[in-house]
Amino acid sequence: MPEATTAPNAEVREQRRARIAVTVFPLLVVLAGVLGFLLPGAFTPIAPAVPYLLGAVMFCMGLTLTPPDFASVVRRPWAVALGLVAHYVIMPGAGWLIATVLQLDPMLAAGVILVGCAPSGTASNVMAYLAKGDVALSVAVATVSTLVAPLVTPALMLLLAGSFLNINAGSMMLDIAITVLLPVIAGLLVRLFLKRFVAAVLPALPWLSALVISLIVAVVVAGSAAKLASAAAVVFLAVVLHNGFGLSLGYLAGKLGGLDAKARRALAFEVGMQNSGLASALATAHFSPLAALPAAVFSVWHNVSGAVVAAFMARRPLPDTH
Repeated sequence: MPEATTAPNAEVREQRRARIAVTVFPLLVVLAGVLGFLLPGAFTPIAPAVPYLLGAVMFCMGLTLTPPDFASVVRRPWAVALGLVAHYVIMPGAGWLIATVLQLDPMLAAGVILVGCAPSGTASNVMAYLAKGDVALSVAVATVSTLVAPLVTPALMLLLAGSFLNINAGSMMLDIAITVLLPVIAGLLVRLFLKRFVAAVLPALPWLSALVISLIVAVVVAGSAAKLASAAAVVFLAVVLHNGFGLSLGYLAGKLGGLDAKARRALAFEVGMQNSGLASALATAHFSPLAALPAAVFSVWHNVSGAVVAAFMARRPLPDTH
C-alpha cells in the first residue's frame, strides 16, 4: 500500500510549496519596493545590472523546461495558438486603451503598454496549478510567448506606443533576444546535458527567481522614488484595470474558443499575468525609471490578484468533476 499514499502525499507537499511561494513572493516584492523607495541611493547604482539580473531569471526558466513542455504544443496547437493570440491581443490592446483613457504621462503610458506587450509571467504556471487549471497548457503558452517575444513585443510597442514617444524597435528586439531568448535556450541546454545537477538545484530556482525579481523592483522604484508620490495613485489604478481585463478576458477567450474549464482557467493567468521583470528592464533601458514604475507595481499586484483568483477557482468544482 505505500504506493497508494506516496502520490497523494507528494501532491499535498507540492500544493503546500506552491501556496507558500504565492504568499511569500508578493511580500518579498513589496518589501523590495519599500526599501527601494526609502533607500534609493543603495539601489540606483545597481541599475546597469538589471538586464543581467533578468537574464538570470530567464536562465532559471530555461532550466525548468522539459521536452514534454514542447510536445504539448504539437499535441494541442489550437489551444496554444488561442492562448498566444489572446495574450498578445488582449493585454497590449488593454494597455493602450487604459493609457489613452487615463491620459497618462507619455513615459507612464509607454510603461503600461510595455507591460501589456511582455510575454507571460513566470508565476502564471503556479497560479494555474493552484486554480486546478490545465498546467500543461499554461506552461506551453508561457514558453511560446517567451520564445516569440523578441519579434512580437517590439512590433507591438512600435504600433501602440509610437504615438506617445519614439520607439527603437530594432534595439528593443536585440535586447529581448539577449536578455530573454539566449538565457532560456542556455538553461534548456544545461538541463539536457546536466540533468543530475539541475535536479539537485530545481527546488531552489523559484526562490532564486523571486529574489532576483524583487531586486529588480527595488532598483526600479529607487530610480523613480522622487516621482512616485505623485504618480502612485494613477499607476495603481492603471495596473489594477490592466490585470483585471487580462484575467477576465483571458478566461472569456478560452470559453469562446471552445476550451474546457481547466484550459479556460489556465488561459486566464496566461493572459492576465505578465513578465513584469522584462518590462521593467526594457523600460529602464529604453525610456526612463518612471516608465518602469507600472511594471514594478504590476509585479506586486498580479501576484496578489492571481493568488486570490486561483483560490476562488480552486473552490469551484470543475464541470466534468464527479
